[in-house]
Amino acid sequence: MRTRLLGGLLIAAAPLAAQATDGYFAHGYGMKALGMGGAAVSVAQEPFGGAINPGAMSFLGNEWQAGLAWFSPRRDASRTGSGPAGIDGSIESGSENFFIPEFGVNWKYRPDLAFGLTMTGNGGMNTDYPGGQISNQSACTAFWQNNPVGPYNMLCGQGQLGVDMMQLLIAPYVSWQFTKGHSVGIAPVIAYQRFSMEGMQLFDNPVFSTSPGNVTNKGHDDGWGVGVRVGYMGQLTDQFAVGIAYASKIPMSEFDKYKGLFAESGGFDIPSNFTVGFAWRPVPQFLVAVDYQKIYYEDANSVNNPSAWIGRCVPPQMGGLGQREFCLGGSSGAGFGWQNVDVWKVGLQYDINERWTVRAGYNHTDNPIGPQDVTFNIIAPGVVTDHYTVGATWRIDRQSEITGFFMYAPEDSVTGTSLFAGFGLPPTTTETIRMKQYELGIAYNRKF
Repeated sequence: MRTRLLGGLLIAAAPLAAQATDGYFAHGYGMKALGMGGAAVSVAQEPFGGAINPGAMSFLGNEWQAGLAWFSPRRDASRTGSGPAGIDGSIESGSENFFIPEFGVNWKYRPDLAFGLTMTGNGGMNTDYPGGQISNQSACTAFWQNNPVGPYNMLCGQGQLGVDMMQLLIAPYVSWQFTKGHSVGIAPVIAYQRFSMEGMQLFDNPVFSTSPGNVTNKGHDDGWGVGVRVGYMGQLTDQFAVGIAYASKIPMSEFDKYKGLFAESGGFDIPSNFTVGFAWRPVPQFLVAVDYQKIYYEDANSVNNPSAWIGRCVPPQMGGLGQREFCLGGSSGAGFGWQNVDVWKVGLQYDINERWTVRAGYNHTDNPIGPQDVTFNIIAPGVVTDHYTVGATWRIDRQSEITGFFMYAPEDSVTGTSLFAGFGLPPTTTETIRMKQYELGIAYNRKF
């Protein structure tokens, strides 16, 4: 009964846990960190050690924080150069508004030992493209063996095209200052994720998939997993601190309804990541924080495997190699081609007076998507690379405060040769995916 109740609560919360900036990871966790470009691995300002650095939390007092952010990604895609094949078109995603909750609590059990809990979300591969851009007189009909079922969407499927992908991470933690100024921490991470796909009917057959009927339009499926985050923070002097944190890969249970889509029969693991950084206070009221993070998308084969591998899957009479392990859902199944990324985060903070603190930040990430993988990433165009942030905190009294932030990620795009060019269409057939983002959040923090 308790398991069913917890599952129901997570399903209710999951639609709120959608965010995508550094690939499909948030650019930061906690409203203060978000206002500083996400730089926080060597800073103890809010109770989000389970998502950033559990080693920092022994430097934080008793407090809890709850917040809500409005996140608005703007995505579109276009195809040109198909000539007589007639599959050119353009689309915009209709999913532009997400509301993301956050919660954290830190309890200082004794001066050198703290316990806490962090709840955060990842995701943001949520797209909602209308269908009907491509007519029955196009090459899409030939792919359907001249059995017209159009008009078609941009991947020659039927009806709406898009995904709904959400992750919720719950991380209790403990942080121990084993000697003055040096602290380590550990946070078991319980992960829940939920997924659905629509509009990829063209690939839902034995030519492209190891499990036809389990590729698209199967409704929502979900999965669970457990990982761990560990960290260290050293307050080396009153002015200078360092931090290091590592989050393991989280092996997730398979999406059985989509075992014909994702590699390894529906696998969709959460990648590991490593962060190192420093914080410097040249004067007491001014803080500079810098983080470097590496996200290892190679940990998740369904995300990392090149989409072009699907060409190895198709039979020789269709120009392929007939190697079934490279089909969608196969042991080496074609994926989205996301590469590991390097992320740099720089944040500034200034205490104007006892009531007001202001912040600014910059976050830069590599683009995980290359030109060769644009086609499948029409449904998941996580291509933004630069994020500019500002924020502020107003202290209501000694126990409570309100923090807000704003983020803008200007438009980035990737253009590449379409996968359809490998199936007999002109080599000039290219696609472009674009994305920009806005985010605005507010949180309440109270000491106890």
